[in-house]
Amino acid sequence: MPKAKATKKQKSMEESLWESANKLRGTVESSEYKHIVLGLIFLKFVSDTFEERREQLIAEDKEAFINMVEFYTMENVFYLPEISRWSYIKQHAKQDDIALKIDTALTTVEKNNPSLKGALPDNYFSRLGLDVSKLSSLIDTINNINTIEDKGHDIVGRVYEYFLSKFAIAEGKGKGEFYTPKSIVNLIANMIEPYKGKIYDPACGSGGMFVQSMKFIDAHNGSKKDISVYGQEYTATTYKLAKMNLAIRGISANLGDVPADTFGKDQHKDLKADFIMANPPFNQKDWRGTNELLDDPRWAGYETPPTSNANYAWILNMVSKLSQNGVAGFILANGALSGGGEEYKIRKKLIENDLVEAILVLPMKMFYTTDISVTLWILNANKKTRTFTQNDVTKTHRDRTDEILFLDLRKKGVAFEKKYIQFDKETTNEIASTYHLWQSDKENYNDIPEFCYSASKEEVIKKDYSLVPSKYIEFVNRDENIDFDTKMKTLQSEFKTLLEDEEKSKSELLSVFEELGYAIKL
Repeated sequence: MPKAKATKKQKSMEESLWESANKLRGTVESSEYKHIVLGLIFLKFVSDTFEERREQLIAEDKEAFINMVEFYTMENVFYLPEISRWSYIKQHAKQDDIALKIDTALTTVEKNNPSLKGALPDNYFSRLGLDVSKLSSLIDTINNINTIEDKGHDIVGRVYEYFLSKFAIAEGKGKGEFYTPKSIVNLIANMIEPYKGKIYDPACGSGGMFVQSMKFIDAHNGSKKDISVYGQEYTATTYKLAKMNLAIRGISANLGDVPADTFGKDQHKDLKADFIMANPPFNQKDWRGTNELLDDPRWAGYETPPTSNANYAWILNMVSKLSQNGVAGFILANGALSGGGEEYKIRKKLIENDLVEAILVLPMKMFYTTDISVTLWILNANKKTRTFTQNDVTKTHRDRTDEILFLDLRKKGVAFEKKYIQFDKETTNEIASTYHLWQSDKENYNDIPEFCYSASKEEVIKKDYSLVPSKYIEFVNRDENIDFDTKMKTLQSEFKTLLEDEEKSKSELLSVFEELGYAIKL
């Protein structure tokens, strides 16, 4: 009996779309064409929702109102004039001026919908001189996506997440800062549990922290109406990405009037946030100038962060915006755990003020823009005993004012895209559950070697206010826990002996050549 031919694995919608988008490469940088692709997807989505609402009005015998903006905005639908509708773009897709028509469509959408002010790509298509046939092919591919077919599975949101991650990978080190891997954001959301109140991200990138927060609320039967979103983003094109990303999901957010530097132009000066989620730039240099921001109110009670590194400026910016019971979860480079100078003084006060609740060192290769291991910090403005209700469940946090939870996650995670690491659902639940058990149940929480350890403030002080998890967590089967300093001193002595022996051998060899009449000058 002949063997059945192996069926070729059907490509996902995202993969097909990515292949079509990649045809633009060569003449357009990935940092540019992501705005082309996402701009077109956005246009298709708002057009599909507009047409759906338009048909609804006709079916309800309200045809007289089909061109009235109010009858669309009342249902959170963007009103589109004819030249902004996808059907118009598709009809003219093969014409030489299609790039201009797309730019006009996006500009018109923005003008007719004030909530989109500053959100859409500005003259990207005309300016880049795109090949008409390649652009037309991309339009054909996007045309096959019914963006509202399955509302429960958030098709457009899924495409956005896929593309943002692929662009981040494609752009590599030093670029792609607009995107934080979804599994890290999901972990932060599951740990700090943003159910009700104000959420803030001082370096919001493409808005991924807000998206995952809303997904967390949906998954736990909460209400998006109980959350208000605040953010800020410096890069103009990324600011647009964030506004588009949130708009397609119906998330209302205050991202400031303009893209702006959080330090130089804080657009949320009086904000007190209940939840802060952030992945600010790592080890940012020259962030304030020599004599600028020396007396900024955000550093009140602390030393001024050094101009050579913004890590602690980001921390203090977030501390200044925490509400009375506010919780912050954010990512920083590992160097912030043990830096000296002004950073040491600030870290010491953060610990003495009982703000540091948990420190989690993450695996390497989780980020697309760097392969270094980084740290997740959890700061809590109220570590004392308190009771509150989430998802109709009463929860109690015990008094942990004199303790810090350390977790080492370097052996956690699963591989994907061949060279990257992410947390799956089971791992995320394990980490978050350990943290919540530590918060709420002193009797049943136990330290676990090579994974977690609850350190007293006295222990942290004895280790000179270091927040490096490996200084506290017990490690087993590793040369019987040989002390690092002792081991290094032994290696230092051995290396010195090796160098001395090498020098002696070299001297003897030179003497032999000299005796043979072939002196070597060095």
